[in-house]
Amino acid sequence: MLKLKNTLASMIKDAADALWQDNGLTAEEIAAMLEYPPDETMGNLALPCFKLSRTLRSAPPKIAADLAAKIGESDIVEISVAGGYLNFKILPAYLTASVLASIEESGDAYGKSEMGAGKTVVLDYSSPNISKPFHIGHLGTTVIGHSLKLLHEFCGYSCVGINHLGDWGTQNGKQIVAYRKWGNKEAVEEGGIDELVRLYVRFHEEAEKDPSLNDEARAAFTALEHHDPECIALWKWFIEISMQEYQKTYKQLGIEFDSYNGESFYTDKMPAVVEEIKSKGILKIDDGASIVDLEEYSMPPCLILKRDGSTLYPTRDITAALYRKNTYDFAKCIYVTSAGQSLHFAQWFKVLEIMGYNWAKDELVHVPYGTVSIGGEKLATRSGNVILLRDLFAQAIEKVREIMAVKNPDLKDSDEVAEAVGVGAIIFNYLYNSRIKDINFSMENALSFDGSTGPYAQYTYARTCSILVKAADLDLSGEASLTMPEEATLLITLSKFPEKVLDAVAQYEPSVITRYVIDVCTAFNRFYQACPVVTAEDEQVRATRVRLTRAAGCVLKNALHLVCIKTPEKI
Repeated sequence: MLKLKNTLASMIKDAADALWQDNGLTAEEIAAMLEYPPDETMGNLALPCFKLSRTLRSAPPKIAADLAAKIGESDIVEISVAGGYLNFKILPAYLTASVLASIEESGDAYGKSEMGAGKTVVLDYSSPNISKPFHIGHLGTTVIGHSLKLLHEFCGYSCVGINHLGDWGTQNGKQIVAYRKWGNKEAVEEGGIDELVRLYVRFHEEAEKDPSLNDEARAAFTALEHHDPECIALWKWFIEISMQEYQKTYKQLGIEFDSYNGESFYTDKMPAVVEEIKSKGILKIDDGASIVDLEEYSMPPCLILKRDGSTLYPTRDITAALYRKNTYDFAKCIYVTSAGQSLHFAQWFKVLEIMGYNWAKDELVHVPYGTVSIGGEKLATRSGNVILLRDLFAQAIEKVREIMAVKNPDLKDSDEVAEAVGVGAIIFNYLYNSRIKDINFSMENALSFDGSTGPYAQYTYARTCSILVKAADLDLSGEASLTMPEEATLLITLSKFPEKVLDAVAQYEPSVITRYVIDVCTAFNRFYQACPVVTAEDEQVRATRVRLTRAAGCVLKNALHLVCIKTPEKI
């Protein structure tokens, strides 16, 4: 559709130049004005002429009528006028010669672009705190971040996925204190991360009764920063146990990272950065703490060092950004975290600017997402109010197994398919809505297999595969011919994929793709119900419909991949 928009924009530009000299319009501006009518009977694309009224000094209906008359007949669109709208209905011959041919020629590359060629994007996502298991609250940063990585790769960028592990800070001191007081090696080896969480929860329960425990935790972290051997040994052990658990989840999600450099990686690099901030005259002492005053930017001060000299999140993030810029020379560094951290990112982004790093303004990007609650209650590891991802995935997978046992009991690789569909259901449910929206998690909704869901999309893809197996011996050569409106609607929907990819990247919004996937599924299933494919009597019609099915499957596979969903060919 992008190609058609540009073609139409050039046609409109030529007509406008002939009608109104020195109108100042560009083809790019006109292409951006083209929109999709809410009702297909009005056309497939439309130019609202209202914005042109002042520039061309004419009424919108007259502008539309004059442009239509000047353009005249076209071999790619049928032109009509409705009030102040210039409407375009795409001719079937163009759809088959341009859209269908493009999908068939490109295959897995359909929708790709070279927009990011020669540029590197660093993506910081997932980044769990060690000693805590994955719960539903971690799903957002993980799947949004990985989807954005896949989308940027699809657009030609070289991407570096970084799992910035939360392995440094007072919470590590709390874990050490909890283990010393109430833990033992045998229990941790047997219980793994679950035992570490039990100890962490107990620490907060006990600290409510005895606040001095918090002082012990701070002291333990300070000892860790000063490389106390016992603290270092415990800390490394907790990381090892945590990573073993995390890798199980990442494997289920199909995610790999290029770097696991967490907060601790920057420990020896932070003193030089603090000195640099000080040397530039922007570090101030406030009640014993070292800060950068951001009052003139309408923000609270950014804390760089605590009173005891310990580092904080901004110190580490500033250091990490400088390291990544020097190491990867990124065009963008994207941070996927909850919206609750927006101020934190705004503060340290601004500190880097004040330090003289002008690239920070345009190249550092915070991608926020909404919170997840259960029954209206905020998730919190310290209170134990969580739904673990492994348990959620297990329930979804088991439900899929039960459905497949009834519908397709002889399916090969049923365990692998059940995992792909079950995990896919949770991911798709999460990514379907705008990332910034808060979610009150419902197990029933997440595991629903009706409506706009991951399983519906995967079943639709599997249906295209089934049809293609049945049509394997058919002759698909010859000129394609559209005979039903559902065929044209399907092709028009497929033509929008490259544009949707660019929209998703521009907005940092995976839901653009998940919602588009449902549009494709809806268009394909309407086509499938209205148009016999393998059983069509006319050879040319049959061949065209098989090719349309193949094109739909190609686009669905490409799109689902971009939102971390696997595509089994049989379900």
